[in-house]
Amino acid sequence: MKYKIIIVLLLMITFSSCKKFLDLTPDSQISNQNFFRNSSDFESALTGVYGTFRGYFSGSTMLYLGELTTDNAEIQWTSPSVSEMQLDQNAVNPTNSYISSAWRTFLTTISQCNTILNRIDKVDFDVAVKNRIKGEALFLRAYSFFYLTQIFGSVPITTEEFKSPEQILAADLSLQPSEKAYALIIGDLTTAEGLLPATLNPEKTRASLGTVKTLLGKVYLTLHEYDLAAAELKAVIDSHDYSLVPAYKTLFSSGNNNLAESIFEIQFVSGKTIGNNYSYLFSPAITSMAIFQNNQQGAGRIVPTLDIMNAYEAGDARKAASVNDSVPLINGTKTYNRYGLKFVDFKAIDVTDGSITFTVLRYADVLLMYAEALNESDHTPDAFPYINAVRERAQLTDLSGLGKDDLRIALEKERRVEFLDEGQRWFDLLRTGRTEAVLNAYYNSTSQHFSVEDYELIFPIPQNEVDLNAAVIQNPGY
Repeated sequence: MKYKIIIVLLLMITFSSCKKFLDLTPDSQISNQNFFRNSSDFESALTGVYGTFRGYFSGSTMLYLGELTTDNAEIQWTSPSVSEMQLDQNAVNPTNSYISSAWRTFLTTISQCNTILNRIDKVDFDVAVKNRIKGEALFLRAYSFFYLTQIFGSVPITTEEFKSPEQILAADLSLQPSEKAYALIIGDLTTAEGLLPATLNPEKTRASLGTVKTLLGKVYLTLHEYDLAAAELKAVIDSHDYSLVPAYKTLFSSGNNNLAESIFEIQFVSGKTIGNNYSYLFSPAITSMAIFQNNQQGAGRIVPTLDIMNAYEAGDARKAASVNDSVPLINGTKTYNRYGLKFVDFKAIDVTDGSITFTVLRYADVLLMYAEALNESDHTPDAFPYINAVRERAQLTDLSGLGKDDLRIALEKERRVEFLDEGQRWFDLLRTGRTEAVLNAYYNSTSQHFSVEDYELIFPIPQNEVDLNAAVIQNPGY
């Protein structure tokens, strides 16, 4: 019981702090009586949900879980935190701060969505506006449950809004199997498809119909429901609402808001403490380097491995836009040191407060997921135009004549270099069942005494959640 109360109180407190971020009505003045009375109130509440949701990206949790755990990235800094080292070595324990951050951020987002969805039909305002708000809230809840389930396996599932201690005590907030979570995720997304307008929303920071269909395609792909995945992804392609941008580099540099390739994005603003810290994480911890204004140094906490540097094919235009190993110094010379370039704000006055937009879902992902769905459903010849569209943008030759198994490996390699530092690598390997084979081979080849075992394919439930209630069972192996 104590577990239930503390979890829900945490979610409620975070919802209030989100309102502070948005300069909404002070907490002391927000109540059931004077809020959620009109469309403006629901719009403000939805903006608050987006504010909480962005924490998974602005706090860089998605980079630590999706990149540092893999053969894409490693720590260069000599004094990393215990939590960072655990992720780098795939030896995560239940007190890790990054898994706690993911747990907290997504559950809080879910709680906020539940509040909106439980209240909105009780208030009379324009139906089209109401449907759009509901569709966006359903998308955010589904995304949160999707990544919670991939990260932790079993998660607490509720669609209720809690208004009293009695409701909390009566609710079942125990950990539920992933099958139940996926049923809710699919239900939310299919419902959202019928609520959001078919016309493209040019503001890519808000969920749209294409956003929902892209995520639903990814969910079906994760569940190996390939025909269903192909149908959703083909609908995104056939909408002609999105296209690959000609120059790969423009996706990750200043001015990358609302590009034609973007399906859903998180925009950042520097100088107002609502930027991102990617510039700091990806760049070397060298005091004498001349990369940023005022010769700021980076953190060296998520830098490209030599293995990923060597993974690019000769002539791949993505390499020069993604990674570098030559660091200019203030004395005019250069030194060897690997660092990432994507989403790095080279004009940042403070490297922990960058302004480059992060693209959560983009069209290249749709093309490669669709190729994967076609290949896995034994339509291998039909998959080549979609992987080749991505390769042609990278100035690489087309693939042809590969069998199903070889194309599967080619897609894995393509996704690795296409989405480096976008938080996808761990989840790609997890989806295809390749995590242990790929990462353990990498550790062996680099003489690192690390490994990934079966139980480590999901992360531990945060220890504080387990401590609050003996009925909450820790994931096996932890």
